[in-house]
Amino acid sequence: MPDSVATQADRHRRTPPGRGCALALVFVVGAACLASCSGATNYDNKEDNNDDEPAATTTPDAAAITANASTTTNNVPAPSAALAPPKVIAVDEASRASHQRMVAALAETARRADDEDPYQGTLQARKLRKILAEMPDTAAPRDRWGIAFALGNAEMLLGNTEEAVAHLERAQALLAEVELPPELVTGTRFRLGVAYMRLAEDRNCCQRYSAESCVLPIRGGGIHTDPRGSRAAIRTFLDLLATSPRDRRYYSSLWLLNVAYMTLGDYPQGVPDEYRIEPQQFAAEIEFPQFRRVESRLRVGSFNMAGGAAVDDFDGDGYLDIVTSTWDVRGPLQLFRNQRDGTFREQATKAGLDGIVGGLNLITTDYNNDGNLDLLVLRGAWCGEAGQYPNSLLRNNGDGTFSDVTFMAGLGEFSYPTQTAAWADYDLDGDLDVYIGNETTAEYRAACQLFRNNGDGTFSDVAAAAGVTNDRFAKAVVWGDYDDDRDPDLFVSNNGEPNRLYRNNGDGTFTDVARELGVTRPYSSFPAWFWDFDNDGRLDLFASSYSGNSAVVGSYKRGEPLEHEHARLYRGVGGGRFEDVTKSRQLTAPMLPMGSNFGDLDGDGFLDFYLGTGDPGYEHLVPNQLYLNRGGERFVDVTTPSGFGHLQKGHGVAFADLDGDGDLDVFQQMGGAYPGDAFHDAVYENPGFGHHWLTVRLVGRTSNRAAIGVRVQVRLEQPAARSIYRQVGSGGSFGANPLRQTFGLGKSQRVARLEVFWPTTGETQVFEDLPVDQVIEIVEGEPQWRRLDVRATPLATQDR
Repeated sequence: MPDSVATQADRHRRTPPGRGCALALVFVVGAACLASCSGATNYDNKEDNNDDEPAATTTPDAAAITANASTTTNNVPAPSAALAPPKVIAVDEASRASHQRMVAALAETARRADDEDPYQGTLQARKLRKILAEMPDTAAPRDRWGIAFALGNAEMLLGNTEEAVAHLERAQALLAEVELPPELVTGTRFRLGVAYMRLAEDRNCCQRYSAESCVLPIRGGGIHTDPRGSRAAIRTFLDLLATSPRDRRYYSSLWLLNVAYMTLGDYPQGVPDEYRIEPQQFAAEIEFPQFRRVESRLRVGSFNMAGGAAVDDFDGDGYLDIVTSTWDVRGPLQLFRNQRDGTFREQATKAGLDGIVGGLNLITTDYNNDGNLDLLVLRGAWCGEAGQYPNSLLRNNGDGTFSDVTFMAGLGEFSYPTQTAAWADYDLDGDLDVYIGNETTAEYRAACQLFRNNGDGTFSDVAAAAGVTNDRFAKAVVWGDYDDDRDPDLFVSNNGEPNRLYRNNGDGTFTDVARELGVTRPYSSFPAWFWDFDNDGRLDLFASSYSGNSAVVGSYKRGEPLEHEHARLYRGVGGGRFEDVTKSRQLTAPMLPMGSNFGDLDGDGFLDFYLGTGDPGYEHLVPNQLYLNRGGERFVDVTTPSGFGHLQKGHGVAFADLDGDGDLDVFQQMGGAYPGDAFHDAVYENPGFGHHWLTVRLVGRTSNRAAIGVRVQVRLEQPAARSIYRQVGSGGSFGANPLRQTFGLGKSQRVARLEVFWPTTGETQVFEDLPVDQVIEIVEGEPQWRRLDVRATPLATQDR
């Protein structure tokens, strides 16, 4: 994650500061505060400026995705059945050795973290405490201010909020005795205001947590019962706003002031007119139902730092389980098994996952084609050279346990900082390969890796030969066959540099065509995905923009917008080309996404999306955002009425039908980058929209068993003729949806035609006149589909 305001200086320090370093330290930290809160990025001065949106291109109705492919048709279902039992893999000595080697490696990583990890380490705070303890009473006021300011910020990041407030109050008191540049004076007051806000969160949202805590606009159970932190923050921000220029720190303060008044139940009436953000700024233009928060009732409301989430059927019983990670280097993976009674039970120890700790993201796969879903855990992101943590390939043994086979599989020879990876059969040989997007900086080269599956449980890195090392700061990698030639192509979202679109040449090599196709933007890129948002049968591309921090949001809501770079929605127009339709689809508002994903929440057949927002800085309390797809013509922000406007940092997101009732619920892993910014995970239960549905589980035979990359078309004839298109995968780049595909069918009561295109063979299966509101399985090459005996399990209505 990007450097926070208070620790950018710490990131590059090579030697421990002595007594005489306090003044130097504070000026560096103060400059970092100024740069973060007052600076602006001019995105338009960079190359590849494709900001102009072309005129809309009229395209004919898309042909079936199976054009020029062989086709088999069968309309008769096989008898319904339960899922076949999973294949059990014997855990041999090599597997045990690989697993124990990883446990030892992660234990060593955790041991070194206190001194080396730039986010979780305590080294800087320990140094500053020592300086303070040894500082004589006769020390100059400037030095005493400097150490108080720096130590206050360091303690806040570690979660020692009471101590942080005390140090920052001391720093503010010392302002009367020292002469400092204006930006450091206002910076001191601003950091104190942020510390008061954090204190309010600790005493209320964390310690007195409810489902309404930290959900914008704050009301009901979200109102703070301990008002002291918010009241102190209000006093501090009012003083700062009265004397500050209208820079980024000003608008961050204005935003936080309005949030603080909300926590006391005094918004909007208590906010002075000149600083008030009007309530209509939070209103939606359409009605939308509220989703109920049920994490505590399901027993899945973990309290963690930032991490990943994957939802799928990991034990082969047909019901969806949940796996979460945290990038806390000592934090365990958690496996919540579905109990089929509306609750889940944590069983990571039983699954053999003890000692497999840390991880910012999780990706689902079946790398060995055994029918058991495996997991890839990604580590080290944002930490530069210090982030050389090993990733983990967790093999599902089919008996309820996992083995870490990273080293045995050849994935652990080199470790680079990463949080993103994607699986695909790029060479169409029937097994899944994986591309890992690593983070190259000016100081440290971390080439991206393309691991080709050797078909024997091992992998070989062929990135250099394939021409896909990227050598940029990769934040998302996604596969999609944008040019419809059967082999998957690769999009790499790079933060701070142009994005890449690697066209698969079909011979083991790739060519970057991003500039040629006009898809290099945004430069502040982060989560990204391929999808078909308008159901025209052509893959589209969404690349988010990580630029909408609290200053940008505050200015935007006040109608005085600061410069920010908006996301890009590239619509596929055929012939392997795209057009930028971001503005016409109304997606230019500020965003600050990390974890994110997409799915059809209202069951109308069009894909919606949810952005989990976050920036390491504690001042960036901006709401997570939910966008509703209106027939492929535009997107509408329904964050407020839906109840999805969580202010805490949002990470791994998964859209999944957790209760089997045919509509998609949402699981979100919550928490920030620092130990002091942990939070409770969230589950949003879909209230239902009265629409029909069909869930399809695909099983490859010649193709990869998980059917990743397979294309599905659902044809409806009533109440109006239309098609719905999906590409099988786990959705976005930060959070993993189930691989089974749930289609919202609106009011249609039958599926007229269902086509499954298998890129590995080029063959298509066609099924006609299918009933709705059921879960079915289609096996590659088999003439009949079958209904799976998976019943609805209503989510718990009370704590158990």
